[in-house]
Amino acid sequence: MANHASALKRARQDQKKRLQNRTQKGAMRTAIKKLMTAVEAGDKDTANAALRQATSLLDRAGRKNQIHSSQASRRVSRLNAKVK
Repeated sequence: MANHASALKRARQDQKKRLQNRTQKGAMRTAIKKLMTAVEAGDKDTANAALRQATSLLDRAGRKNQIHSSQASRRVSRLNAKVK
């Protein structure tokens, strides 16, 4: 456990950031699952809408270093290929 004031503050900040990251990564995974179910069902309109949302969430996660930017790009590329 942290003993100094600065270390205590850092621990509080880390806890808050962890919850934010977890929420955003969960939303990203949910968007990808919705996209995959639309693709499997053959619903092109829903798949395109889900692709836009999933792409946005993946790019944001890459920018904020929640996942590596190359991984975000790779996932977007593969999702795009599945929709096509």
